[in-house]
Amino acid sequence: MVHTMTPGTQEKLREGPAVGYAGFDPTSPSLQIGNLAAIMMLVHFQRCGHKPVALVGGATGLVGDPSGKAEERHLMSEAHVARNIECFKMQLARFLDFDCGSSSAEIVNNHDWFRDVGFLEFLRDVGKHLTLGYMLAKDSVQQRIETGISYAEFSYQLLQAYDFYWLYQNKRCIIQLGGADQWGNITSGAELIRRKAQGNAYALTCPLITRSDGTKFGKSASGESLWLDPAMTSPYKFYQFWLNCTDDDAGRYLRVFSLLGEGEIAEIEARHHEAPHERHLQRALASDVTVRVHSEGQYSQAVEASEVLFGTATTEALEKLDERSFLDVFDGVPRESVSLAALGAGVGIVELLAEKTKVFSSKGEARRMIRSGGVSINKTKVASEDEVVRADRLLKGKYFLVQKGKKNYYIIEAQACPE
Repeated sequence: MVHTMTPGTQEKLREGPAVGYAGFDPTSPSLQIGNLAAIMMLVHFQRCGHKPVALVGGATGLVGDPSGKAEERHLMSEAHVARNIECFKMQLARFLDFDCGSSSAEIVNNHDWFRDVGFLEFLRDVGKHLTLGYMLAKDSVQQRIETGISYAEFSYQLLQAYDFYWLYQNKRCIIQLGGADQWGNITSGAELIRRKAQGNAYALTCPLITRSDGTKFGKSASGESLWLDPAMTSPYKFYQFWLNCTDDDAGRYLRVFSLLGEGEIAEIEARHHEAPHERHLQRALASDVTVRVHSEGQYSQAVEASEVLFGTATTEALEKLDERSFLDVFDGVPRESVSLAALGAGVGIVELLAEKTKVFSSKGEARRMIRSGGVSINKTKVASEDEVVRADRLLKGKYFLVQKGKKNYYIIEAQACPE
């Protein structure tokens, strides 16, 4: 997990318990899996007996970090940032122990100290300590020189440097942790501490996590960000992301995002190489991360949801899915609609599938496939072409899941007023 560290970092940490921090700007209402590497650094930091501090940027989030960004961020209101902070706090509490004595984790908000700092005071006390040449040399600035960078984003490294200085002075924090793209901002903080407080501070970064093909980590196959908030990314989609990793990625991700030891991972890799089709690496990764980010119960439901689509799940398993998981599992399958009123007295299965909807192109085709045993409603095989379907069989009071053959699914939605 280590990409770069300043000289003396290892030696300093071996001296005994230390205080270290990582920052998270609340530019969205949820952390995403791109933040997980930094979170895991704090987790391991605490497991080694040190005190982790998670900084949420109530102040810096109003400006925006240019690191890794090709263009200027959109500015958010203070109220918007404040709401995001509360969400971040709840999510961070799932990973860190806030009641374990001297190494108890702590969450701080940099708006608490920036709100009382005046502009002229900041220029005199902070701005004079870092030269323009020093700031321009940072990669996060160099990458934006051609496309344009505002004074606000250019000054971001001063704000983050002051965070480090403030935590050094008030929380005895001596090390900042973060992704490799934060190296310039972190070392600016260590430099400010050296110049302003004549102190020694340290930096430790982890590699930026990418897929084996070099593409950006943290998005689904459709390009959507994968959030830690289950209301924004369902546990099923979250679980599926890890389950669908390549073999090369899964081994790397287990070492970064799980709490499994090297020996345990090596054992899983050996089992995987013996039977790659059983996907031992992906299953171990999906299990470990989904349980810690969400819960054992939501992990179990995600597994059950996967079985509905890929396994031999029963009607009962299908009925247990909540509506969000059901729609996520069958995201992208063809959708049809039918009048809810038409189902009141019941409708013949052939009429439903070939007349009221277009699951089949003709009644003859529907009858032939039903006779051959190739049609199911809600995972129950249709036994006869004379079967009548009623509203009491609707999933969640509004859906039929039709399976045509082995792999073709359709969702029929019953609507009070169909379009």
